[in-house]
Amino acid sequence: MRTVRTLSAALLVAAAALTAAGTAAADTSPAGPGSSAGPKSGQGEAAPTEAGTGFRTATAFRPGQQATAGASTGDYLYWVLPVDAQQRATVKATVTLPDSATRHGAATWRLDVYDGLRRRQACTYGTQSRAAAKEAASVQLSCTLRTVRAAAEPWANDPLPGSYYVRLTVVGLPEEDLGLPVRAAVEAAVEETGGASAVDGSLAAPLVPATVTSSLREPEDGWAGGWWSDRWLWTAAGGVLGALAGIFGYRLTRGSGRPSRVPPGA
Repeated sequence: MRTVRTLSAALLVAAAALTAAGTAAADTSPAGPGSSAGPKSGQGEAAPTEAGTGFRTATAFRPGQQATAGASTGDYLYWVLPVDAQQRATVKATVTLPDSATRHGAATWRLDVYDGLRRRQACTYGTQSRAAAKEAASVQLSCTLRTVRAAAEPWANDPLPGSYYVRLTVVGLPEEDLGLPVRAAVEAAVEETGGASAVDGSLAAPLVPATVTSSLREPEDGWAGGWWSDRWLWTAAGGVLGALAGIFGYRLTRGSGRPSRVPPGA
């Protein structure tokens, strides 16, 4: 059994080395297009206080920030944020409504999210459309997207790394209420899903249209484009366990196949 212990220790050391190397590769891998040296670009950034009126003029913000804007009821408000591979984004919006005395009835607000190709992305859960009663002071909306994939088939509508546009507007209200002032706030949070969502292959570049390249910077840790994901840890662990099982089985088979010794004088 000394051989088994020696080989087991060697395999465990190799697995630990692979883990350390992978972690180092993930930490030191170069960022994607548009990366630059120096401190993270999100540090010390002030959240935007306005919104765009279309895809081309969408105001950029980052996950973790709360973007705000004043607008008139009936305006289309647009923001844009970066979402990377193996991230699941949840976008939330709060609309502070005009005083109820100035309104004539209920209003229905809607939150939509589009990817860098301007394809509307479905929400896995959340309330992306809600009616606010005439007496309501505010309305809250949310949309949790599917996990972003590193690559997909050309015909698929899978969410891909790059820009994600947030559009907020009212879709139903009394005509007399058009133009009343409102205050909107949007924020986004991203959840890292890890290697369970990793796929083979990746985009040559994230889907960031040229119209927003100058304002939408990459995620805090750079665009994911390397080969590393924690799926390698599970692969390495499976290889180690398989090797140990093979060695143990070989030792058992070898031991059971030896002929028993006849005692002297028998």
